[in-house]
Amino acid sequence: MLDSMNDAERAAARAALPPHVPDASPARAIYAVASGKGGVGKSSIAANLAVALAARGQRVGLIDADVWGYSVPQLFAVRRSPSVLDGKMLPVTAHGVQLMSLGFFVEDNEPVVWRGPMLHKALTQFVEDTCWDDLDVLLLDLPPGTGDVTLSVLELLPEASLVAVTTPQPAARVVASRVGAMAREVRMPVSGVIENMSELVCPQCSAHTALFGSGGGRQLADELGCDLLGQVPLDVQLRDAGDHGTPVVASHPDSHAARALTTIADRLRPVRRGLAGRSLGLTPVAR
Repeated sequence: MLDSMNDAERAAARAALPPHVPDASPARAIYAVASGKGGVGKSSIAANLAVALAARGQRVGLIDADVWGYSVPQLFAVRRSPSVLDGKMLPVTAHGVQLMSLGFFVEDNEPVVWRGPMLHKALTQFVEDTCWDDLDVLLLDLPPGTGDVTLSVLELLPEASLVAVTTPQPAARVVASRVGAMAREVRMPVSGVIENMSELVCPQCSAHTALFGSGGGRQLADELGCDLLGQVPLDVQLRDAGDHGTPVVASHPDSHAARALTTIADRLRPVRRGLAGRSLGLTPVAR
């Protein structure tokens, strides 16, 4: 469902739109946040990185590409639908971040039962038919694993680089390594690894306990040949912020998790994809 605008609202929106540049990348830096399995906090990481980057004065967009398990509407407490202007969707904005999610178009808790072609079409619309406002950074919250959505992202956004999220557990690290292996296979660069749930921080005494072991993030970064961008602790305030729809970097910026996430946002750097295996759009001319 899409919202409609009156004539005055349409005129104001047109005046604010950036100039259209055919085939231009939607952002100067694009990060695909991925994990090998569900339940490692990938969506919370993506949402908080987006808000942290926006707080630094950057223009940030976030695409909820996890179309089966969309969570951006909950994480940002957004229930309104995007508007359409001149055939383009206008992203919903919250906490300074431009958002697009399939959850904006369906009723609460409505399941999405789609196969590959429909997923690709939805992602194409989110990338190409959304009027992103001159983004500095675009983040994509990918579904777990190495399926159709990840391959569609690479096709639609060849400049995207991977940010792999894991927990310290060996089981999670082994599964996440498959995402990295897929990235290597399709020549997708890896910007780094984020270890989530690195340790439990006691809200009373601030004691640190490694509930899920240690070392998984560092091992994965070594396997992928990239940086360990940071370690995010288990924090009651992080969980509470997600439940209430305000990312923790905005609601509790001094919490342990928020400080770790803000540091990671500052360390993010795009890694450009090499030319090997890419079509350069050049036609040889016979002499």
